[in-house]
This record gives sequence, structure tokens and C-alpha cells, in this order.
Amino acid sequence: MSDLRLPVSTAKVNALLARMAKLGVFEADLEESFIRSGGKGGQNVNKVSTAVRLSHKPSGMEIKCSTHRTQGMNRYAARVMLCEKLEQKERDANAIENPAHKKKRLAKLDRARKAKRKAKAKAAKKPKTPDWKKSGEW
Repeated sequence: MSDLRLPVSTAKVNALLARMAKLGVFEADLEESFIRSGGKGGQNVNKVSTAVRLSHKPSGMEIKCSTHRTQGMNRYAARVMLCEKLEQKERDANAIENPAHKKKRLAKLDRARKAKRKAKAKAAKKPKTPDWKKSGEW
């Protein structure tokens, strides 16, 4: 399919490329840079630039991945994370709240607001009772 070389099976690479194509993400739209990772992984992650920063120019999304010890696996993981974020963004844009759920949610908020207002009014009306244990309040 593509000349994208990642240290995973060709089936996984093809599945990833198909997922990216479905979302309209092309390798030409991605800008990839490598940085030092740090953290677990020993001397390797401290010396070698294993972390990947992947930025998708059309959407403006930027992903930083340093979960694996190898640069290749982080490249793969960053692309998967980018696809997940784009899919989540698409789902959120398409999500329309069910009118019945909205009505229930707003009614619940109203009840909570009224209860809070009622408790506040009750606390304001309540006279302060003297504390008989303290001296000097006779």
C-alpha cells in the first residue's frame, strides 16, 4: 500500500493505513519529529531520540508519544493515537442529544437548584441558638 515502514506486522500497517485513509489523513499531511523520551527504558531512552511528535497540519492536532522504548513502535502508536483523536472529534461533532434525555437532565438541574435555594433560605431564617457550654452566654 505505502512505503511506510513500521516494526509491526504488515496486516497492522495495512489496517492503520486504511483507517487513516478513511479519516482523510495522508502521510504528506503529517509532520514527524523525534525527541528524547526520558523515563523508564534505561540508557536507551535517555540517549536516543525515541519519542515521536506527530503533527497533523489540516486539523492542527499534535501528538507526542513516548510509551515504547523504540522509535518505530512510537511512530506506530502516535499514528494510532492521532486516528483515535480524530475519530473522537468526529463522534463529538455528530453527537446530538436525545430530547428526552435533555429534558430529564434539565429537570434534575432545576431540582438541585431549587433544593439549594430552599436550604439557603431555611438556614437564613433559623435563629442562632446560644451555646450553653461556653461560659459567658447566660
